[in-house]
Amino acid sequence: MAAEPSVAVSPQPGRCAYFVERKRRFCKMVPAQGKRFCGEHSGHEEENSRKRIPCPLDPKHTVYEDQLQKHLKKCNSREKPKPVYYAQDINAGLKGTTELPGEQVPISTLSEEELEDLIRKLKRASNCINYVLEDQILCHQALREALNDPKNGDAAFKHLKQQASILGNMERLHLLEPGNCFVEFGAGRGKLSHWVDIALQDSKDVHFLLVERATTRFKVDGKHRKNCFERLQVDIQHLCLNNVPVLVKEKLPVIGIGKHVCGAATDLALRCLVETYAKLCDDKKEGPASKRFKNNATNRTSNYSDESYSEPVTENWSPVAGIVIALCCHHKCDWKHYVGQEFFTTVGLGAMEFNYFKRMTSWATCGMRETTAKTYTTHAKNEEQSNEAEEHEQHGRSVEYNLDSLQGLLTAEDRKQIGHLCKLLIDHGRIEYLQQRGYEAVLQHYTDPSVSLENVLLTAVPHQSSLVPSTA
Repeated sequence: MAAEPSVAVSPQPGRCAYFVERKRRFCKMVPAQGKRFCGEHSGHEEENSRKRIPCPLDPKHTVYEDQLQKHLKKCNSREKPKPVYYAQDINAGLKGTTELPGEQVPISTLSEEELEDLIRKLKRASNCINYVLEDQILCHQALREALNDPKNGDAAFKHLKQQASILGNMERLHLLEPGNCFVEFGAGRGKLSHWVDIALQDSKDVHFLLVERATTRFKVDGKHRKNCFERLQVDIQHLCLNNVPVLVKEKLPVIGIGKHVCGAATDLALRCLVETYAKLCDDKKEGPASKRFKNNATNRTSNYSDESYSEPVTENWSPVAGIVIALCCHHKCDWKHYVGQEFFTTVGLGAMEFNYFKRMTSWATCGMRETTAKTYTTHAKNEEQSNEAEEHEQHGRSVEYNLDSLQGLLTAEDRKQIGHLCKLLIDHGRIEYLQQRGYEAVLQHYTDPSVSLENVLLTAVPHQSSLVPSTA
């Protein structure tokens, strides 16, 4: 049993004397000369008569009451000016999309007949797609040293295997090439872009945009080349790539990448790339000539077989050169953002079925509840995986009652199969969306389920015919 961490009995010299109970240590801020406490904890000074109040913008910190107005002008929690690439709801989808009124009925309250009818609809729609995912579990030389480093623990090793396979699939599609701008959606710490940069061996004609709406801790930005990496702190829903200065100036073709882009974020990213960016680029074709891009999409088969890459390189330029996204957390999908609405409508489904199916996707990863809970609890101890683990674990708890209430109606194996069908159906809608817009899109297993239960990778490259100029 690990020993309890020692608790400091006195503050460090020159540091605040306030003991932070939650962190079990003294505050590390530097107080003013002649003071025992820092500004945040100065209310504990016996001689201090000035009153401190919670900041109205963020009550997690306090401010002197007589300096409130001055503080509000510089508080880090104040609303900041919108960046040039911010466009309200530009990737949100069609306005006026049908939404279900009120609270959604829990699956556990459905009658046996209603549940059976829902499953019949699911299987009937799944029979229409007849889709089998192939295994494309690959590796890349850039990560071999890290994969063989004994200092990495089991959780870090699993992340590395996923990143290595994503890079291996990018190399297979000839997307690990200079002359591109790599846009990492849901970038977090930015590890995926970090490995892509290493794989490109510091190529100069390349740029990275790391899209993340939150201020992320433990970033690896310090290891990046400052002139090649740029963070865009914005929700994907409001991201207009056409207004990002480096893309306006360089006009580089974009490659969208992401590792575990949760739920609706995937749909927002796809629409950001193939509707917003690609469409606006097409509208501006009459402007200055864009950089030529060596696209290797010639004669590719829908399965991206290795033999299809021996063709000569073409010189056709596409604004979106490729998409490689590891899918995740289908229960966080949203019908109003979902890009596969047309597909659902075609197979006789709508918003109601979608909202049930998205919740049933959890059965694919939470059907064996005890095993899953133990796995994620163990992983959560690792700093790098804690966010992803907590997300899965919290969702596992939220569906626990549903699973218990279905005992006797469906076995654990039945739930698991139904969950996978729901995930496949939702993902196939995304595939059809991309295919209708001139992309060869494929789903494949990019890692083993023992590494990650969310092991499906979506890849897409421009279809050959969409790159050939019209002769009409």
